[in-house]
Amino acid sequence: MSDSGEFVQSLERGLSIIRAFTRDRPQLTLSDAAAVTGLTRATARRFLMTLETLGYATTDGKNWRLTARVLDLGHSYLASLGLPEIVAAHLEGIAAAVHESASAAVLDGGDIVYVARVESRKIMRVQITVGTRFPASVTSMGRVLLADLDPAEAERILSSSQRNVFTPHTKTSVSDLMAEVSRVRESGYSLVDQELEMGLRSVAVPVRDSSGRVVAAINVSTSAAGSPRETLENVLPALRVAQTAIDEELRSLVR
Repeated sequence: MSDSGEFVQSLERGLSIIRAFTRDRPQLTLSDAAAVTGLTRATARRFLMTLETLGYATTDGKNWRLTARVLDLGHSYLASLGLPEIVAAHLEGIAAAVHESASAAVLDGGDIVYVARVESRKIMRVQITVGTRFPASVTSMGRVLLADLDPAEAERILSSSQRNVFTPHTKTSVSDLMAEVSRVRESGYSLVDQELEMGLRSVAVPVRDSSGRVVAAINVSTSAAGSPRETLENVLPALRVAQTAIDEELRSLVR
C-alpha cells in the first residue's frame, strides 16, 4: 500500500471486494466478503451495496454476485488499446504453436503494411519489421484484405499497382489475381506459394471488427518444404484460433 497522501484507500477497498469474486467463489455472503478482504462486515456491506446501486453486483438477500456490468471495467482497458497491441499477444501464441514467424498487416492502397510481427526464425532474405511494405498482390495477407473489398475496387487496385515479377511463380495478370482473390473470398484464407520469395510459403486469414469489416490480416510465414496441403494442416488451425480470439476482442470494443 502506498504511503502517498494521494492514495485513496476507499477505492482500494472497493476493488478488493470486486477481486474477492473468482471462478471458485462466484457468490459470497457478507461474512465471506469480509473474511476474504479483511474488511469489517459493516465496511464490506457498504461497498457491496454501493456496487449493487451502481449495477455491478446483485443479491438475493443473502448471497452476492457480480453482474455482467463489471465487464465494462475491462472494456475501458481494451478500448484504450490499438490494433497492434490487441493482435500482438495472439501472434505470440501462433508463433509458439507452429514455431514459425507470425505477422499482422493492414491494406494501404496497393500495399500491405506490417503493424505487428513475432519472429520465430528468419526464413526470408529481406528484413521485415513493423512498417515494412509489400505489394498486396503477391502476399497472403494482401489477398485476404483485397478479398473483403468490392470486386470492382479490388480490381481497380490491382490494375493500378505495379505487378513486379519476384519469382518464377509470381502471378502478375489481373485476371489471375482476381481469380485468386475470389478463391480467398470463398475459402476464408489465402495461401501464397513462393510468389514473393523462393522457398517461402505463407498462409493468412482476416480479422474483423464488430461490424464484420476486415480491418487486418494475420499470417504465418513458413518454409515451402513439403506440400501446400501439409502447410495448411499445420498452420491454418492455429491461425483460426487466433482469428476467433482477436475477432472477439475487437467486437468487445463497441457496445
